[in-house]
Amino acid sequence: MLICISIAILAKFIKELMEATKHISAANRLGEILVAEGIISDEQLRKTLAEQQYSTDRIGTILMRLGFAVEEHIYTGLSRQMGIQFLTNDQLLEAPEEVVRIIPEAFARENTLVANKFVDGTLVVAMADPDDIIAIDNLTKLADRKVVSALATPNGIRNAIEQLYVRIRKAGEVKDVIGDLQIFAEAEGDEEGLVDMTKADMTIEDAPVVKLVNLIIADALKERATDIHVEWQDDYVSVRYRIDGVLQEVMTPPHSSHPGIISRVKIISRLNIAEKRLPQDGRFTIKATDREVDVRVSILPTVNGEKIVLRLLDKSSFSRSLTQLGMEPEFLKIFKRNIVQPYGMIIVSGPTGSGKSTTLYASLSEIKSVEDNITTVEDPVEYHSNGVNQVQVKPKIGLTFSAALRSILRQDPDKLLIGEIRDGETADIAVKFSLTGHIVFTTLHANDAPSTITRLIDIGVPPFLVGSCLLLVMAQRLTRKICPRCRYEYEPDEFELSALNMSEEEKDRFKGIKFYRGRGCVHCRNTGYFDRTGIFELLEVKGAIRRMIFDNANQEEIREEAVRRGMISLRVAGLRKVAAGTTTIRELLRVTVQEYE
Repeated sequence: MLICISIAILAKFIKELMEATKHISAANRLGEILVAEGIISDEQLRKTLAEQQYSTDRIGTILMRLGFAVEEHIYTGLSRQMGIQFLTNDQLLEAPEEVVRIIPEAFARENTLVANKFVDGTLVVAMADPDDIIAIDNLTKLADRKVVSALATPNGIRNAIEQLYVRIRKAGEVKDVIGDLQIFAEAEGDEEGLVDMTKADMTIEDAPVVKLVNLIIADALKERATDIHVEWQDDYVSVRYRIDGVLQEVMTPPHSSHPGIISRVKIISRLNIAEKRLPQDGRFTIKATDREVDVRVSILPTVNGEKIVLRLLDKSSFSRSLTQLGMEPEFLKIFKRNIVQPYGMIIVSGPTGSGKSTTLYASLSEIKSVEDNITTVEDPVEYHSNGVNQVQVKPKIGLTFSAALRSILRQDPDKLLIGEIRDGETADIAVKFSLTGHIVFTTLHANDAPSTITRLIDIGVPPFLVGSCLLLVMAQRLTRKICPRCRYEYEPDEFELSALNMSEEEKDRFKGIKFYRGRGCVHCRNTGYFDRTGIFELLEVKGAIRRMIFDNANQEEIREEAVRRGMISLRVAGLRKVAAGTTTIRELLRVTVQEYE
């Protein structure tokens, strides 16, 4: 009995000794390969082997811990040692979708592997551990074909799984949307309603172009795009989406697709297909399973051919409140104090796409009740709101802003929203409306709050009327928020800090503040940003400011007085967002200008 036990102990000892010898031998071979490749030096290898004598970690782990090599160096050396192919991170991401989908996502994640390509009918699978016989055996049964393993870094495989399977899921969702996509145009002539253009003038030869246009639109809806740009480049057609306020190129169809895309968009927009020399504007409506989107079409002839811009306006019910816009509590208090006034004018200013309409509708949601008759005049009606009478401007039939407003005055209104003041006549009616016991909400294109006042005067409204009717002017911008999934802390460089040109008071406030930015991930399309929030500049028109408007003061004089009375500028409001870790310095520099003394 004792002899048997002794033999078993001896056998176990010999086995452990052989494993240790094999481990040391493998370590030496890997180290020699890395030295031969010039990745590490002989001295670094000696230090690593000395460290390994007191550790159970593998040589690669120790090399990375000591900072002598990175993960990709280690796995490149291992691939040479094992005599198998190494796949870089870029090669992993080049895998075709039809190959990746062979392995279920759950299995790929559990075993840290991903299908990469076919070579002579054999499936090549990137693995972090190519010696995992059980995983390879299961893969062979799962794929029902021969499987060959290749080596890749664990982080590279995990990143590929994230991106490739998200792409597959998104492709499936887009195909579902394409199948349900219906396109409608406004009826021509005196007819009312919409006409189904989903298959209008479509032949068998047109089918690929129709599918491509539907794919572009459906993909834009999935990516939260607000605009689609299609334009001719030297070697391809560029398709870009404006996501969170910034254009991103998403696909590059061949040149041959350009005429077909232009013609298809013109057909569904009821535009002249033969006209290629003049700009054209049109519109159509998209109805998908769960949403309805109004699409505004602009076609512009350029030296390289016609360019298309599609503006996507989601017509779903409005659901945002003032608290969701990103206003700080002190701003929210000022804003709410003014929108509940019985009469006067509130103007929200900013460039196109800065969220002005969203702010106005959030204001109406805050104050609307069954006791009030609320009417809007817009072009286009961007949101549908219950309890609000919304009028769509139609210039072709004479229903302009001014014509609609004159009729609304006879509708016994209490509160009025004017989509935009574009001319003197509209401004005059709006001002008179606000001076006769009504509250008016409107927008104006201007750079900041003080210049909004001078812009209104420039349109043709006398200063004494401007000063009498204005309650509040608010300028706003939308800034991208740092992606919450890849957000990390960092130290800003000297360029970023100096570009802000902060005052001494602002520098003191920023002492000890932590700065953040996004690393870039699948969730944010590798931009580091996801979604947007507002920054605001509020100018209350009262007291000294009102008197300055009466005296026709210029915008700089108004600005100086407003700041002296506590107005927070757009740049300073943005700095607060940076200090709160909501956005980045570079994003702030993108959307605001420096205020010079």
